[in-house]
Amino acid sequence: MSIVALELKSITKSFPQRELLRGVDLALQSSNSYVLTGDNGCGKTTLMRIVAGLEPASGGAMRFEGVAIDLRRYPETLRRMLVYVHQQPYLFHTSIAHNIAYGLKMRGVPKHQRELLVGEAIAWAGVGHLTDVLPHKLSGGEKQRVALARAKVLRPRLMLLDEPTANLDSDARRQTLALIETLRHEDVTVMIASHDREIIAMPHVERLHLEAGRVSAA
Repeated sequence: MSIVALELKSITKSFPQRELLRGVDLALQSSNSYVLTGDNGCGKTTLMRIVAGLEPASGGAMRFEGVAIDLRRYPETLRRMLVYVHQQPYLFHTSIAHNIAYGLKMRGVPKHQRELLVGEAIAWAGVGHLTDVLPHKLSGGEKQRVALARAKVLRPRLMLLDEPTANLDSDARRQTLALIETLRHEDVTVMIASHDREIIAMPHVERLHLEAGRVSAA
């Protein structure tokens, strides 16, 4: 029997001059992958940031793995279960290894275990040849792959990827798509906000569409 990883009920988000989300209902099954489509400015990023606890909702309710979440006091325990990867990820001005290890260090993972996990993440992302390159010298695609590795190494239960292939050249896009494809074999629920036709067409990805402030199956 499928387990609902994330459930949203009547999520709203209003700004002084606009109601962006008008009652979003959504249920994501555990370990499944989803792509959220919709026009630019329709609220895809805002919705994902609400789920990640980075932006407050105006109203509505959320449950994660059956547990009710108070969106006004977003619990730290939930922050440890999900990660949000921004379209233009920020990397610290230090080595790739230290960037990927950051979250593990903040969680108190012992150094020898961090080194093992970071090594695995670097190999997964195919960035071993860049370990001595500082972030400002990386291409957009390289930064995205490092950001994905930094997210995956935390072994989250939910990954939120915001336009992960946007503004990448064809080679970088291909490499990023390949990494996203491997996530289907992980015990993680994935929601991707994207216009990328190849992501939308992936056979294992369920499509959702945000329009007029509400989400529907597409």
